[in-house]
Amino acid sequence: MLVAGVDLGGTAVNYTLLNDREEFLIEGLCEHPARSTEGPEICLKQIADGLKLAVEKAGVSLADVAVVGLDTPGPASATGVLSAKGSTNFVHKDWASFDMCGNLSKVLGKPVVYLNDANAAALWGHFALFGSSSGTTSISCVVGTGHGGGIIMDGNVIKGRKGFGGELGHVLIPFHMIPGTEGLTPECNCGRTGDLESLCSLTSIRRHLLPHFLKKYPDHELGKIEDPHKAAYKVRGMAEKGDPMCRDIFRVEARALGLFFDQMVNTFDPDALIVGGGVVEVSPEFLSWFMDEIRIGMGPQREEQADIPIHVMPNGDTAGARGAAIDALRHARESGQLAATK
Repeated sequence: MLVAGVDLGGTAVNYTLLNDREEFLIEGLCEHPARSTEGPEICLKQIADGLKLAVEKAGVSLADVAVVGLDTPGPASATGVLSAKGSTNFVHKDWASFDMCGNLSKVLGKPVVYLNDANAAALWGHFALFGSSSGTTSISCVVGTGHGGGIIMDGNVIKGRKGFGGELGHVLIPFHMIPGTEGLTPECNCGRTGDLESLCSLTSIRRHLLPHFLKKYPDHELGKIEDPHKAAYKVRGMAEKGDPMCRDIFRVEARALGLFFDQMVNTFDPDALIVGGGVVEVSPEFLSWFMDEIRIGMGPQREEQADIPIHVMPNGDTAGARGAAIDALRHARESGQLAATK
């Protein structure tokens, strides 16, 4: 018997299938349009249609799927009820306070379990490193348009009282310690000033870091681009090629990650730190430089903790779906769903 992992994004749904021997039946991307901007009714039908295509691609039957694991962007409760303001990337008004698990379960006729997308990716990163063994702890940061994260302790996702555990992007950091941030007041969309997302995300580049550094590089070519979104998208590629200003921007992002990881090292003493998202989907040379800058940002560590590794999130494009599938498999085993369907 199988479980499915469904990673619902703003524009696409990604699927994977996992059997009870912890083997994935779909290796690469298996996507279907999400149409989330058109509201829940259309989007849930898209999820169901895409799942049918996914099981056909894997050469199995939909009847073989015992439990479906779902992940979406937050904020949402631990049981998959979206915030009263809706999800970050779902603009349709009907997503407000929408019960993702309950409603998708009705559409599919199967049990559905939920993780937010960053926690799902973190679970996959942990599983890829340590397998299903317990007793290990990892901290994951996924840097994209925003900044997601996840804490896996003893092999379990830390969800917290209301489901907002692992919202690592909104942890405040002492950013004034980072060279080059003098005079910077980074405000996050969540309303906080100086949290990790406000300094380490594509949004932070567009809203804060690029305008800040253009004052130091007034003749830079990015200053001639009127659309701030287009200018921000160009920063990573130019940083890879060695552009001094763009390297300065990514140095701030790396040092911010380093300060945050230092807090996590002294809070959890983890077995591994993991970085995912666009910041690691780069050339080997730039990735090595970025990782070194993270280490510098962490500062000197205790001798006993200096060997904590920093890993790149494996299978970045499919990490969310894989993590959702792993969560579904655990639920199926604990609830007896797999045994009941044989």
